Amino acid sequence: MDTRPNKPLRYRQIHLDFHTSEHIPGIGAAFDPEAFVQTFKAAHVDSVTIFAKCHHGWSYYPTEVGAPHPQLARPDLLGEMVTALNAADIECPIYISVQWDERNARIHPEWRARSATENRFDPSQLTAGWHTLCLNHQAYRAELLEQAREVARRYETPGIFFDIVLTPDCVCAECLASMEEHGLDPENPADRLANDEWVNERFRRETTEALRAEFPGLRIFYNCGHIHKQGPKRFATYSHLELESLPTGGWGYDHFPSSARYAATLGLDFVAHTGKFHTSWGEFGGFKHPDALEYEAAQMVALGSKCLVGDQLHPNGAINPDTYASIGPAYARVEKLEPFLEGARQVSEVAILSAEYFHPVGARNNDSDDGAAQMLLELKVPFDVIDPSAEFSTYRLIILPDDIALDADLAARFRRYVDGGGKLILSGTSGQDAAGAFAVPAGLTATGSTVAFTPSYMLAGTALDPAMTTTPFVVYGTAQQVEAAGAEVLAQIVRPYFNRSYKHFSSHAHTPDDPDAPPLGPAVTLAGNVGYIAYPIFAIYHAMGQPLYKYVLRGLLARMLPERALETDLPSAGRATLVRQDAQGRHVLHLLYGPPQVRGKGVPNGDGVRVMEMIEDIPAIGPVTATLRLPRRPSRVFDALTNADVAWHELSDGRIAVSLPGLHIHSAIVLDGSL
Repeated sequence: MDTRPNKPLRYRQIHLDFHTSEHIPGIGAAFDPEAFVQTFKAAHVDSVTIFAKCHHGWSYYPTEVGAPHPQLARPDLLGEMVTALNAADIECPIYISVQWDERNARIHPEWRARSATENRFDPSQLTAGWHTLCLNHQAYRAELLEQAREVARRYETPGIFFDIVLTPDCVCAECLASMEEHGLDPENPADRLANDEWVNERFRRETTEALRAEFPGLRIFYNCGHIHKQGPKRFATYSHLELESLPTGGWGYDHFPSSARYAATLGLDFVAHTGKFHTSWGEFGGFKHPDALEYEAAQMVALGSKCLVGDQLHPNGAINPDTYASIGPAYARVEKLEPFLEGARQVSEVAILSAEYFHPVGARNNDSDDGAAQMLLELKVPFDVIDPSAEFSTYRLIILPDDIALDADLAARFRRYVDGGGKLILSGTSGQDAAGAFAVPAGLTATGSTVAFTPSYMLAGTALDPAMTTTPFVVYGTAQQVEAAGAEVLAQIVRPYFNRSYKHFSSHAHTPDDPDAPPLGPAVTLAGNVGYIAYPIFAIYHAMGQPLYKYVLRGLLARMLPERALETDLPSAGRATLVRQDAQGRHVLHLLYGPPQVRGKGVPNGDGVRVMEMIEDIPAIGPVTATLRLPRRPSRVFDALTNADVAWHELSDGRIAVSLPGLHIHSAIVLDGSL
């Protein structure tokens, strides 16, 4: 029997961090239940994740399993919050820290992870930072389960949020023993990652089975900072998904869309995590601009996600009014939109087969996935991110970015897909089998070698895309050497005079193209339903952002999908999504504009510095138009927020053209009767 909850997540959530040192006095002394609840109500908040145990290892209620915070001024701060929130019909999931627990790291040093590589998961004892515990210790897993049971028995809560379930590259004694038992090599990083994942999956399975047996319907989520693209079985122990992706906190603005469009395919309810912080988790006194929060919340709902904003409560328990003044406008917008969000599914004609599925790294999205997603977002082509468990025939076109080898089963599935009219875009070594031959009908012969020049140049011309240069442009990556065997060649690889080295170089960077040399081979081809780009173009675009690389994809899409469900004249920083609400018989068009800018250029992140994107004072743009191919002519077109009619007309080819005089941050246009 499936005991997972079927009550949907709420749309306007807060995640309230509270990681509070034992050296700070008066914990919770200024907590005011009435002010606490009223602040949330005024900001249109309907769910708040509150804390049972924090990263410092302290609990905020009279626990008999863990240890209450020694400076706790209110013996049951957690209980007071639960009572106040439930009375106001604000849900209150409860938070338990898992692998970061400083108290246990001190009293049980044998539980600490021992990393094979020097990293943030295993700092020295003199470093100010969290010391990661290893879940391969049965005594600690038992303690975590008993504390979760204690919380669920005592308090009326819809669920437990388990935080920090990491892959710390552990080689403690227990992990060395389990690797030996499973035939894994501790000196192999991939084997160490496999062991970490096995350890974590055992913890998730044991915990979920025990909690579901006692508390049917309890929501359970395990957070590791990323939704791994490893297939639906990876999430069998989860009731729902929470997509941690703070744009200013190191994730960037391109991370969330790729994660969201994968989560949407898994059949689980999901909520996005952003933050109220100027930087990332743990920042006190940092505030994100309200325009940024409005844009981020609008993007969440446009991509099928519920909304969550991360906050951190002051140690004295007083809630910050400025934080919720900035969150309120975003959540007021979402609240008005909720009737047009329930049950909505994105209309996606294109899918990205996740390269991360084939090359798991355990931390963030794969660069090739993100580059492909970034291109499609900028081109306003709605898409899903899928793994091999997906039904390919759902999509008109599937992109295999850069480095996806096809085994016999997957190759056969894609051949059937192409034979049935499905279309593929391959890049780099994608689409080849273990022997290095193309396993799908690409009209190409792989030579098994790469072009001898890095970088090299691409000569495409305006026949591929009107914005192309007529002269060669540099591509900062290494192309595959292939031969056209029936494919139409749309662009060629052009060599430089030589590779740059100490022996011979020219100018400041790379050597210019050699106009007298013959082409090195095809750079872009099309054969029937299969397009190919010889470079790992998606990872290169993610690194470099050269628009010409994106125009290569645009040129292929124009040839392969000349008639799409959605097209718009929004600029490249705009975003467009078309969703369908089957129960209501309508579509909703989401148009967004909120370009981030790099403002912070020296933000420390533990590995040096990074740049930080942020959004402030988003300008209005317009007019904006969009054309749509819909199953039926709509009976009415109107703005979801204002109920005002929106200008539209039917084109001669049956498409619907919608016109907005202006756009500020986000518009949701309802097309009634279009299904």
